Amino acid sequence: MTEPADHPLVTAVKPLVDAMGAELLAPEQATTEDVVLAWEGADVIAVRLPQLSESLDHILAAMERRHGMPLAELDRKAKQGVVRTLEARGAFSVRHGVETVAGALGVSRFTVYNYLNRDNPAKGE
Repeated sequence: MTEPADHPLVTAVKPLVDAMGAELLAPEQATTEDVVLAWEGADVIAVRLPQLSESLDHILAAMERRHGMPLAELDRKAKQGVVRTLEARGAFSVRHGVETVAGALGVSRFTVYNYLNRDNPAKGE
């Protein structure tokens, strides 16, 4: 994309767009699904939001970077913390979210459900 990289709006939103796994586009490339951002009445940049499943993959990759190792190599307590964080971010509302997370953690779906129920016993009933 030929983005106006030096525009203050692009500079301001780029870290957020990158963190979300979104994509910057020229405004004329935007579809009705994209968000066009304007500055002083002029369209500057468009943001294409990722699909929910792509967002989960992006979140998992960011968590691996934060931990400095593959999530499957974390100890049980750290994996439980990852599951709590992912639950707070809505990861398990995504179709196949539990399966995706279980694969990334190197555990079974049953284990992920146990981690979820361990933190909230009322959910297990």
